[in-house]
Amino acid sequence: MDTDFPADIAATQALLAAQGYIADRSLATVLFLSLTLGRPLFLEGEAGVGKTEIAKVLADGLGRHLLRLQCYEGLDTASAVYEWNYAAQMIEIRLAEAEGVSDRQELGRDIFSERFLIRRPLLQALSPDV
Repeated sequence: MDTDFPADIAATQALLAAQGYIADRSLATVLFLSLTLGRPLFLEGEAGVGKTEIAKVLADGLGRHLLRLQCYEGLDTASAVYEWNYAAQMIEIRLAEAEGVSDRQELGRDIFSERFLIRRPLLQALSPDV
């Protein structure tokens, strides 16, 4: 169940408080602006400072789905944005070979179509249907 965005900073604080999260005005301001402008919000900090919790509270308060990206040293683009479903692509190739498909360009377009795309958190967050 989606709810409307808060009308102002005070309403943002009230929304968070209703979920049991007490936020100072500066945090509420950043959240309000992110919501109003329709822009993603990047949070960083030490473990345990509440980055995930504010995201959970805000998602719950707005009736939205939370997309979470756990960042760590060595995180690569494929893990954060998208990957290809390699197993499904291989099955498709084997089926095409068994059926005698000879149009390699068409097969190439097919196996790299959205049907075989695994959307990771960053791509999901940038998609208009989220």
